[in-house]
Amino acid sequence: MLAQATFIDVPGPTVSAERRHAPSWAEARQLAYHCAGPLPPLNLRPADAIGRTLTANITASQDLPHYASSAMDGWAINGNGPWVMTTAGLPLSPGEASVIATGGLIPAGAAAVLRKESGVVVDGAGGARQLTLKPDAKLGETLPGRHIRPAGEEASAGEVLIPAGTLLNPAHIALAAVAGSDELQVQPKPSVAVVLTGSEVVTSGEPAPGQVRDAFGPQLDTVISQLGGEPRGQIRIGDSYDEWLAALAGGQAGSLAGGQAGSLAGGQAGPLPDVTITTGGTGKSGTDHFRDAIAALGGRLLLDGIAMRPGHPAVMAELPDGRFVIGLPGNPLAAMMALMTLGEPLLAALGNRPLQSAVLMTSGADIDPDPGRTRLVPCTLVHDLVFPASHTGPGMMRGLAWADGYMAVPPAGAAAGTPVQVLPLPWTTSFSSEVRTRVPMV
Repeated sequence: MLAQATFIDVPGPTVSAERRHAPSWAEARQLAYHCAGPLPPLNLRPADAIGRTLTANITASQDLPHYASSAMDGWAINGNGPWVMTTAGLPLSPGEASVIATGGLIPAGAAAVLRKESGVVVDGAGGARQLTLKPDAKLGETLPGRHIRPAGEEASAGEVLIPAGTLLNPAHIALAAVAGSDELQVQPKPSVAVVLTGSEVVTSGEPAPGQVRDAFGPQLDTVISQLGGEPRGQIRIGDSYDEWLAALAGGQAGSLAGGQAGSLAGGQAGPLPDVTITTGGTGKSGTDHFRDAIAALGGRLLLDGIAMRPGHPAVMAELPDGRFVIGLPGNPLAAMMALMTLGEPLLAALGNRPLQSAVLMTSGADIDPDPGRTRLVPCTLVHDLVFPASHTGPGMMRGLAWADGYMAVPPAGAAAGTPVQVLPLPWTTSFSSEVRTRVPMV
């Protein structure tokens, strides 16, 4: 059994006024989860529903199978034999038989099916063809019901086959189709678009001084999928206010990450994404336009900064049409920690999934205090102890690349041998399973 805990950030005398007014890491996660409700269900064709969560029971529209059928290739028979062969599919009188294939409809009057291996058809008197048992036929081959699949053998009409809440796999889809379902009611995945900003960002080659390689474009769509979202594409803009405004409004804005003109609707007419994630531009300098663009669109800030490190400049807003916007800081590790803090809970809420809980694990090292804010530290698991990874500066990705999860270290720090909150990264599912099944309550 695992314990859960919530650390409350209590600012000390050295905490700045700005940090005192920012919500704690735990509060930010709760806010991101509770600010949204589940998206309404939608109906999809069975083949399109694989990987979705069912929101309404699938029931059998009729008995499964809905008619009695043969379980073998052979002959439908009436009586004990020998039998006179008659036309397939016609009702059988006592002493008659007709050819039947596996899955074939049992004709009226048939009491059993004789396997092809157990019988032989010979010419009888008067030219009539006659079916007889082979000498080596097994006992009981002609007993009533033998080799017949009765109607309703798998399910009765109205029986629940797949309950609501099931994550649908291909076998579920096949069962739903057999049950007569042409559409399935499922929970949609929130659609997520990405706005990549920064005129200094380059996407190929070695960056010159003053330039940086794009750390977000190659990874964010995959991470969004792992967090339960549905990627809607990426657009890249510069640092001007007009580009920001157009991008968040959903119109033409810069170019797709692949180099073609595009928009938040994926370059086509259609609904705008449920969530937009921006990178950079969350500071408060003259080139940071997140807040001004949100205000111009009539939106409201739900959260402006978090008392955590890295990732404290993260911002979250809601637009008048109900779309959410998450502003990630420009530093790669800071952005990923902000995405875990805000994006993971928001996508869980929209997708009607529970908020993932942190678990308590034993710290294998001393971690210094940071008054007034929670430290999010990529970590590795070694013999049931968690250790901070190296190379975990706000602009670094090396430590995160080899981490199993991340620690949420309270403002007071953590001493070696004491419990600390740990969450898995979305791509470390095996670590998540190991943590929740092997680590005892601290």
